[in-house]
Amino acid sequence: MPIKSFLFSSVPNILYELGSSVKVGAIAKKLGCKSVVVVTDPGLRRLGLTDTVVEGIERQGLRASVYDKVVEDPPEAIVKELIEFCKSNDGDGVVGVGGGSSMDAAKLAAFMCGDTKQQISEIYGVDFTVGRRLPLIQVPTTAGTGSEVTNISVITTGVAEKKGVVGPQLYADYAVLDGDLTVTVPPKVTAATGIDAMVHAIEAYTSKIKKNVLSDVLAKEALKLLSQNIKRACEDGADREARGSMLLGSLYAGMAFANSPCAAVHALAYPIGSHFHVPHGLSNSLMLPHVLRFTGENPTAGGLYRDLTPIIFPTMASVRGNSVSVLADGYAQLAQDLAIPTCLEEVGIQEKDLELLSTEASKIERLLQNNMREVTVKDAFDLYSKALRN
Repeated sequence: MPIKSFLFSSVPNILYELGSSVKVGAIAKKLGCKSVVVVTDPGLRRLGLTDTVVEGIERQGLRASVYDKVVEDPPEAIVKELIEFCKSNDGDGVVGVGGGSSMDAAKLAAFMCGDTKQQISEIYGVDFTVGRRLPLIQVPTTAGTGSEVTNISVITTGVAEKKGVVGPQLYADYAVLDGDLTVTVPPKVTAATGIDAMVHAIEAYTSKIKKNVLSDVLAKEALKLLSQNIKRACEDGADREARGSMLLGSLYAGMAFANSPCAAVHALAYPIGSHFHVPHGLSNSLMLPHVLRFTGENPTAGGLYRDLTPIIFPTMASVRGNSVSVLADGYAQLAQDLAIPTCLEEVGIQEKDLELLSTEASKIERLLQNNMREVTVKDAFDLYSKALRN
């Protein structure tokens, strides 16, 4: 079978090394920075996870200004405040330290503080960004979002609607993977973010429009690393080898879905996060088994899922085969084993909320168009209903 043509883009530089966060300063200096804005959240700053980054910057004779007000699913107001913070501190380079929220905010700050003449309201959507950004370095502290290697930034607009900015300028100059920054992540967060990364890989492998051979290779390698290490990382947070492997698996998955985009799992997860403030990774985990069963009824998707089952759950597959139901059951059991919520009721969602969720999910066409089986509003309602209780 001939290989389908494709375009694959990613970050130009990746540093994978335990303890490497101290090198961010030298990288920033190499990029020509003199006044660096470090973007993070208050919890990470309290834990001291930004300390090595800031020390490394200052050791190079550069100025470091820390913005630590990023929250989960950052609202547009926070991003605008960050942009003003960057400008008022004469920022000529940006470093994102944290999970997806901090790194997504850092992308927009780097772009909006470059030479663009656009307002933030003008860049929502795909490829509306015009101009050059400031130098950008991303340092993930969770193994999940893959945001350090994607050109996507998702923020909350209005009360609860999420909008994305997608553009080539949002790719960082460097992604710095330091597994030591993840050893204090609690087990339940490790579990949810790890499954989030696995969803990225699964959806990249089964994406309808831009699926490509390079994303396929990365998705499979991501799933190998993540499935082999997620329980180890949850059981022993200080297992540096497992932590590093989780970060690398998350990065592979991020590279894959940046070029072969996510689909229905993410579309259904977003309203759960924006309306009920459920962490993104957990929202994905709650919907994953149900979307697998639904989409797996499409023959093409079902065949692709069967490719992945023995990679992710080799023991189950050796006993029960490679069917879609084995894959879905495996994820339901994994969530249970990792002691994270397994139904919507456990995160405070009630039956009366399902109509709102399904209506909101149906609006996220940029993701739903990538699903190999069409998802109608009724389908979304049915999927939420199946996820409501065990």
